[in-house]
Amino acid sequence: MSQSKSLTGQSRLLSKRLSAIPEAVVRDVQPALIKGAEEVAANMRALVPVDTGALKDSITVTAPGQSTPAYAEGGGKRTAGSNQALVTAGNEKVRHGHLQEFGTVKQEAQPFLRPGFRLAKPKALRRIQRAIGQAVRKAAEGKA
Repeated sequence: MSQSKSLTGQSRLLSKRLSAIPEAVVRDVQPALIKGAEEVAANMRALVPVDTGALKDSITVTAPGQSTPAYAEGGGKRTAGSNQALVTAGNEKVRHGHLQEFGTVKQEAQPFLRPGFRLAKPKALRRIQRAIGQAVRKAAEGKA
C-alpha cells in the first residue's frame, strides 16, 4: 500500500481486497477440487470388484454447483456446494455399492470407496492448500 494514501483510503483498499479473497479463493480452488475428486474416483475405479462393470462405471465426480446422480451413494440427489466436489458410486440402475463396501451376512466386504479416498487424500489436500495459498496471494496483490 502506498504511504501517500490516508489511513481511511488504505483501510478502504484493504477492506476491498479482503472481501475479494473468499470469492477469488473459491473460484481459483475449484479446479484443484475437481482434479482431487477425479483422482479419488480413479482410485475407486481401480479398486472396485468388477463383475459386469456397472458399479465401476457408476463412480462419478460431481463438480461444484452440480447435482449427483439419482440414487447415488449417500442418499440420492445432492447439489455440491461452491467449495465441494463429490465422488459417488451408484445410480438409478446400480444400487449395491454400499453392499460391496461393507459386506452382507452372505458376502464378505470388498472395500473400494474408503481405501480409494485414503490413497488420494494427501495429494489432493496438498493441491487444494497450494491453490488456496496462490488464490489468497493473488487476491491480496489485487490481481484477482
